[in-house]
Amino acid sequence: MRKKLVVANWKMHGNLSTNEALIKAYLERLSALSGVDVVACVPYPYLFQAQQLLKDTNIAWGAQNISKDEVGAFTGEVSTLMLKDFGARYVIIGHSERATAYCESDENIATKFIQAQKHGITPILCVGETLIEREAGVMQMVVAKQLDTIINTYGASVFAQAVVSYEPIWAIGTGLAASGEQAQSMHEFIRNKIAEQDMKAAQSLKILYGGSVNPQNAVQLFVMQDIDGGLIGKCSLNAKDFADICDAAAHSNVNAQ
Repeated sequence: MRKKLVVANWKMHGNLSTNEALIKAYLERLSALSGVDVVACVPYPYLFQAQQLLKDTNIAWGAQNISKDEVGAFTGEVSTLMLKDFGARYVIIGHSERATAYCESDENIATKFIQAQKHGITPILCVGETLIEREAGVMQMVVAKQLDTIINTYGASVFAQAVVSYEPIWAIGTGLAASGEQAQSMHEFIRNKIAEQDMKAAQSLKILYGGSVNPQNAVQLFVMQDIDGGLIGKCSLNAKDFADICDAAAHSNVNAQ
């Protein structure tokens, strides 16, 4: 059985004092939690702070984006090698808020995905559809295209060392979430898509749900067979809410046994 994974995406929130309080509250509530991997993906300037506060704990840390290049004259970019200097183990790739606002192509996202893996950082690949695409019934086609860009270039086996987060764009930050059945249907589609090329990679791949997860809907989401945890935005900024979501993930593992 795949171990659940819950990832906090702080987005562009925080400062030194509020970050320290939040991380200490995480540790107070989650230090005894077992059966779930927990990650905090923080803004670049706070990676050192996260490293200092989270080293030797049960919470890993990571970043929210990387450059597709290793080194060079790319003003404002941050490379995977730089993340490694701060002990980052995960990085979010292709989040819709970035892909939309900064016009990231599927090809660009695929390069970042491989760049992370090349240096031993686990990419969390975000995929998902808009409300218009869902209403048009083409949501699977949209997600398949996002996955195919990586599969056709690097092969499906690369997903054995990766995480995919299904994020229906219409649900992110809106308070609206896919039902457990809607989310499960897409997660199953993603797993089957990888399985067509590499069954072993598909079976080990962790697929997270990332559309407005909260303590109330986490329970019904995490018991679904192909939902392996969550990528948590707003609720990750509240230690109690985040801990409750992590606890729901832990209990879903117990209930599935």
